Amino acid sequence: MNLPNKITTFRLIAVFIIVALILIPFHQFWDVPQIEGLNISLIYLIIFILFILASLSDFLDGYIARKYNMVTNFGKFMDPIADKLLVNSLFILLTQYGPLKIPAVVPFVMVARDIVVDVMRLLAMEQGTVVAANIFGKMKTVAQMIALIFVLLNDWPFSLLSLSYPISLILCYIAMGLSLLSGIIYVIQNAKLLREKK
Repeated sequence: MNLPNKITTFRLIAVFIIVALILIPFHQFWDVPQIEGLNISLIYLIIFILFILASLSDFLDGYIARKYNMVTNFGKFMDPIADKLLVNSLFILLTQYGPLKIPAVVPFVMVARDIVVDVMRLLAMEQGTVVAANIFGKMKTVAQMIALIFVLLNDWPFSLLSLSYPISLILCYIAMGLSLLSGIIYVIQNAKLLREKK
């Protein structure tokens, strides 16, 4: 459990905390304080900060692992899973609980793509091979995180964010398109694994 893997583990823990903060109805038994000057609740601010930290950790763990030659099979396998849990759980929850209701087709396509990719990963593992995420998968993850940041910002009372609603929707659809594209490329590149399995 080296430093990059600890950072990946932090991201996994952050996912569960974010999900709990979104789903638990704190306002029913606690007068959640508002952040003065921002006009948003403390819970909402914590969710936003945790998501930013978790997103940044995605780039940090990979950078440290590559620079200091600390790449492990655990990192290759768990890093993309932590990314998927972070973005997919938020996309799904924000179709119902977010300041902007994300169209359900967006997380549906993303989750379907990830299921296909993960099945191929499992087939590769059975043959003793760990398939790392490709550049298209990374581009997809970055697009997803940027889209989610804009979605979360829809509840902030900043006049400069008056256009954040249409921008957020556009970014969500861009992230969905990149997710689909990266999945197709991943399947094409690793189709040999399926043939060998047969």
